[in-house]
Order: sequence, then structure tokens, then C-alpha cells
Amino acid sequence: MRKILDAASHLPDILISWITPNVRQYRSSRLHVVWLLALIVGVLVAIAAIIFRTLIGLFQLPWLGTATELTMEAAAAQPWWVILAAPTIGGLIVGWMLQKYHPYQRAGGVADVIEARAYGGRGLPLKAGLWSGLVTTISLGAGASAGREGPVVHLGATIGAAICSKFSLPDSARRVLLGCAVASAVSASFNAPIAGVLFAHEVILGHYAVSAFVPIVLASVMGTLIVRWWFGDVAAFVIPQYEITSYLEIPAFALLGLTCAAVAIIFQFALIGTDWTARNITMPLWLRPVLGGLAVGTMGIFVPGILGVGYEATDLALKHELPLQTMLILLVAKTAATAITLASRFGGGIFSPALYLGAMTGGAFGLIAASVFPEMASSHGLYAILGMGAVAAAVLGAPVSTTMIVFELTGGYALSIALLLSVSIATGLTQAVHGKSYFHWQLGMRGCFVNEGAHRLLSETVKVRDFMDLPPENEDSDALKFDPGSDGPYLHDTDSLESALKSFDACGKSSLPVVRKGNATRIIGTARHVRGLRYFNAALIKATKEEHV
Repeated sequence: MRKILDAASHLPDILISWITPNVRQYRSSRLHVVWLLALIVGVLVAIAAIIFRTLIGLFQLPWLGTATELTMEAAAAQPWWVILAAPTIGGLIVGWMLQKYHPYQRAGGVADVIEARAYGGRGLPLKAGLWSGLVTTISLGAGASAGREGPVVHLGATIGAAICSKFSLPDSARRVLLGCAVASAVSASFNAPIAGVLFAHEVILGHYAVSAFVPIVLASVMGTLIVRWWFGDVAAFVIPQYEITSYLEIPAFALLGLTCAAVAIIFQFALIGTDWTARNITMPLWLRPVLGGLAVGTMGIFVPGILGVGYEATDLALKHELPLQTMLILLVAKTAATAITLASRFGGGIFSPALYLGAMTGGAFGLIAASVFPEMASSHGLYAILGMGAVAAAVLGAPVSTTMIVFELTGGYALSIALLLSVSIATGLTQAVHGKSYFHWQLGMRGCFVNEGAHRLLSETVKVRDFMDLPPENEDSDALKFDPGSDGPYLHDTDSLESALKSFDACGKSSLPVVRKGNATRIIGTARHVRGLRYFNAALIKATKEEHV
């Protein structure tokens, strides 16, 4: 009995010794601040998303006569010259704003947010985010054929980054708050809180960690609550309840995945090809959106369903209200229109177009399947849902979050087996051809290879100035003079770690003098081979630990 009492008397001390280190680590990571900021970020980003959607409606009201998303029917009722003039005039306004006011001369998107995460949550100035948001609302309101979700993600991330800048937070916390902003933006755009959480982890952070889960969930929930309070608790697409007729359709679902992979691959090639072509044509920046708007407007005269975000056409495909020929025409025309829109520097994203193309692909596939096996095939509206998820997942490189987005958009989980099969096949084959998602292709064009692992990214982002030794304060000034022509190999302070390691390997030396780029006449430090490797290993361990805590 005495032993039991003695053990009980020591129990508080044992619990305190156990809990104290955890609480200390929690406070040192400033997670209590992150949780509070996550709520604030979630609310502010949701409000920004509401303003964003409202502005699109206001800009399309003068020429379409409606501020709703029912743009296909409204555009079909307009005279041809209105359809031609709206995107062209919108392109002129967008081109003028990009050239005169936007600091980067292009609208931002999801790729910019992924890049900012790679650099510790930095590199998203609020001014650029606000200008990108305004440019995109004008673009989509004028009929540019692109999506609204990616720009909302970028706008939300710039708001989150601006809030982070007011607090002294470690890079890990800044990255988490970036994920919070993205989760709120996605959940606000789609009224899909679970999908927002998964998208932030899968696409932005690139990993799942318990420390990031709680604040991201808080932000996503706040974003959903605000949007539901404003727009109502309705899914983006209200469709009938579909059921799989027979499990003998499994081969058809697999074949649909193969078809969606082909569509996703062609779509991504179209985006890449038009962007490459635009980069190799010399013309004033302001003229690019004008010509792009003229091309999209010309197409819109004959196929009005390609204009704008395209939710109405997608909804009609999901409700099996479009004939086969119309869906095939929209599939080809939307691919071309979106590629031209983005290559012309209009603001917009690829999420809605990918859903659009998937719905048309699945709907057309379902009609063909029903004509071949009329007694066995399910409704082609069901195939439209599956196609929507498969194409979007393949283009975005986000199979998990895209699957959840489709579940929450449509309100149906009974199609899980068929959806997962189609999504996995489409994503796998697209990765086999392209090797990366469209977002990672955009980053690769900027020299940022986040999809190749933390080691590759760190070798590019770590600079010589990060690990070099400064000269002693009492160093003789004559000893710091340097002649790049005769004093042997040297490094610039802005050289990457990868470049420095190649220089060490080439010359065989253990240390090299460091000079400033543009002024190589004075030594500002000494870079040591071993110290560079140690710095890289420490940064790699820190990045790996962040992904698993």
C-alpha cells in the first residue's frame, strides 16, 4: 500500500516532466500564434474570394446582362459584335494594366504560391496579389476562357503572406500559414472544406504533417462558413443522384481513365505550345491580350459556351443535357480558347477549364458507351463526373484533393470506386508522358524544381553568402584585393550551392575566395567546401523534420 501511495505522490512530477518539453516545443514553434492567425487568415481570404467572384459578375454585367454564372445562355443571346468586342476591349484594359501597373507584368497563380512555399513563405508581395486579382476579374468578366480558382488561391496566399510579415515567425510557420490561406481559398471557391485541406497539403506544402493539419483545418472551416453565410449552403454543381448500373462497367471506367489521360496530355501540350509560341513573338505587352481577346471572341461567336469560367456548360454536361456533337465541339474549342487566353497574358487559372474538359470528355464517352451497350451502361452524366475528376487530377497533379473536390462538388460518394480508378489511370499516364503537373512545368521554366525533392531545391536556393566566412575585422585591406584575371578561381556571393560544389570539384581546392557579382576586385568572404556541405545537410534535415512533425 505504501509503494502505491509513494508512486501516486510522484505521479504529478512524472506528468510534469513528460508534458513540459512538449509544451516548450509547442511554444518555441509559436503554434499558438499560428492557430490564431489561421482563423484570421481564413476569414480574410474568404472575404477576398467573395469580392473576387462579385467583381467578375459586375464586369460581365454590361455586355452579358447578367452577373450570374449562367453565361452560356446569355452569350448566345448577344449579337456577334458584342461577343467579339467584349474580350478584345477587356484585353486592351488588361494589357494596359499589366504594362503600366503590375510589378511582374503577368497575373499570378498557383505556381507562384508553390514557389513561395519553397522559399520559406516569402516572395508574394501584397501589391502584386491585388493587381493580379483585379486583372483576373476583368479578364474573366470580359469573357476570357480560364478559371477563377487558381487566381483566388494566389490572392489568398498574398494576404496570408502579408499577415505573416507582421510577425516574427519561423519559416515552417510561414509555410503553414501559406497553406492556411490556400485551404481557405479552395474551400471558399468550391464550398468544399475537406478538399481545401487536402489541396493545401498535397499541392502547396507537398507533404502531410500533424503540426500543419490543425491550423489548415481551422482556416478551411472558417473560409467555408463565411462563403456559406454569403452564398448559401449549396454545392457548385447540383446534379441528380447517379448510380453504377453494373460492376461489369469497370473496364469502361478504366478505358475512360485512358481517354481522360489523352485529353489531359493534349491540353497540357496546348498550354505549353501556345506559351512557347507567345514567348517567341516580339510585340508590345499591351497588344498580347488584345490579340488573344480577339481570337477568343471570334471563337465565342460560333461557340459561346467557351467564354468565361464555363460553369454553366459543365453543369449541363453533368445533367446530361448536351448532345454528343456539342460536347465534342466544346472539348476542342475550350482547349484552344484556354491555351490562347493564358498565353496572351490574361489572368486566369486552369482548374475550371480542366473540370470543363473532363465533363465534356466523360459525357461524350458515356453517350458512346450507352450506344454500344445500352442495357449495361450507366447514365452519361455519371461518366461526366468521372471524367471531370480524372482530367483535373491529371493536369493539376493532385489526385487525392481533386477526387475529394469532385465528391464535395457533386455531393456524391457512391461513385468512389469508379472515380478512383479513372483518376489513378489518367494521372499515372499523364505523369508518364509529361513527368510533372502543369504547375511544376511553370516552375521549371523559372528554374525552380520543387518536384525533384528537397535536395534539388536546396542545392538551387542555398547561396554562397549563406555559408561563407566573413574576413576578420582587422584584416589588411591590401590582403582583400583580388584580381579575377590572375588570382585563380573564385565564387560570387550569389552563386548557388550546386554551382559552388561544381567549382570546388573542378579546381580541387578546399576553399575559394568570394567576391561580389559585378565587382570582383575585392574579397568579401571565404567559402569552404566542408562548411557548404554541412550547411546543406543541416538544411536538408530541417526540411525532412518539418515534413514529419
